Amino acid sequence: MTRVLSGIQPSGEIHIGNYLGAIKQWVELGERLGREAFFCIVDYHALTNPLAYDPQTLARRTFEAALVNMAAGLNPEKVTLFVQSHVPEHTELAWVFTTLTPLGDLTRMTQFKDKAAKQEAVWSGLLMYPVLQAADILIYKADTVPVGEDQVQHIELTREIARRFNALFGETFPEPKALLNPEAPRVPGIDGKAKMSKSLGNTIGLLEDEGSIWEKIRHLPDDPQRIRLSDPGDPGRTVVFTYLSYFAPKELVEVLKEEYRKAGVGTLVVKRILFEEMMKVLRPIRQRAEELKKDPDYVMDALLEGARRARAVAAATMEEVREKVGLLLPSKRPVLR
Repeated sequence: MTRVLSGIQPSGEIHIGNYLGAIKQWVELGERLGREAFFCIVDYHALTNPLAYDPQTLARRTFEAALVNMAAGLNPEKVTLFVQSHVPEHTELAWVFTTLTPLGDLTRMTQFKDKAAKQEAVWSGLLMYPVLQAADILIYKADTVPVGEDQVQHIELTREIARRFNALFGETFPEPKALLNPEAPRVPGIDGKAKMSKSLGNTIGLLEDEGSIWEKIRHLPDDPQRIRLSDPGDPGRTVVFTYLSYFAPKELVEVLKEEYRKAGVGTLVVKRILFEEMMKVLRPIRQRAEELKKDPDYVMDALLEGARRARAVAAATMEEVREKVGLLLPSKRPVLR
């Protein structure tokens, strides 16, 4: 692993699923790789959601996504943190890749099929989403991409695009590998069913009011087969213990599981412990976020500096691509015969 790239959409409030499945891992990678860890707020991707076309909302959410990532431990003085649209080479390379990507490859994408089935009108941006994602990754020649398991298919398409380009124009791009977080590859939503998702409204926000978080935890679904407090329960049948495993010490989780199995502890007690353990993690993030809100210039300056560093790499890659595919370069005259 020499360079990583990953991104997060500013399509809504950053939640614990984002933190556990991505941001926490980003922080650890940033400590190891420094500026070779590239993380971006992918605002162009957010435009594939029709609700994003509220200019003020999108700009605010983009800024807040950066702020929350920084509050959660991502240090812009160590890593390269930037906004996708601040580096125009992303979309330029995406067009080149579009000309090399068969329509069938895109229509087979599971995420496209799932999202398209829920929309009355399917916009072409949704179809082209994984091509832009491939450009996001390959413009930096990243060899590793931290993602959730739902994005693995997109990384496979990125590898195929890299292979196709290399075969046509010469060795240019690495074939990046997906890096899954083994601790939390798929964080369930508070409904206990689907993956935690902003679009489904089943989230717990990193900066959400503590009272609101407690109400959500208090109403988490219990083991449906545990009717009375005296009935033994199965920890595997409730999302309460799933969340507890993310935030509480392993020893405490095992003790509570054993007590739950023999009806020695009620679910409400476990939920209260879950809330306290979760807030031990979230409160420092919230405190740092409040400090950053008082200094928005620091956040914006960090993003602009990140974009400057990112663009230096992206521009060099794009110059190489233009030359290899035969685009006329202003600095070079073609050989005439």
